[in-house]
Amino acid sequence: MRSSVSLRFRLISISLLVSVSGSATAGDLVYQPINPSFGGNPLYSAHLLGIANAQRDATASDAGRDDAASALTAGRTQAGTSDADLFVRQLQGRLLSALAGQVTDAIFGDQPQTSGTVRFGDTTVTFQRGLAEIRLSILNSTDGTITDIVVPVLQTSAIN
Repeated sequence: MRSSVSLRFRLISISLLVSVSGSATAGDLVYQPINPSFGGNPLYSAHLLGIANAQRDATASDAGRDDAASALTAGRTQAGTSDADLFVRQLQGRLLSALAGQVTDAIFGDQPQTSGTVRFGDTTVTFQRGLAEIRLSILNSTDGTITDIVVPVLQTSAIN
């Protein structure tokens, strides 16, 4: 008799559990990247940067980092030069970039030339355009150095 009561109790409790529990549903699994560089949540970027900095090994360039920070606050760059020297270097870079633009326009512009010379201060750039290549010769008159650059010309042909 006891086994029939126990069996009934088990059957009732199983049927009660089945009726009370809801139906199970499944959805698609979608990959969500963590790194904001790959489409993840942008709020994670500071955390990931902190982890990357903590894991980074010290390099030789990090050895003088504290000295560089104090030099920048004192108005000097890492090499000990002044802000004026840094400005002159940046200005010189911009002017040399403009010179490179002039040479490029002379070679490839609206009216391309087969040869020519562009002078800028102590620098003289001479170019010759051939069928297969462009030869550039850069002369620095202060120290007499010559740099030769040979650039192949892009050859395109129509495919029939």
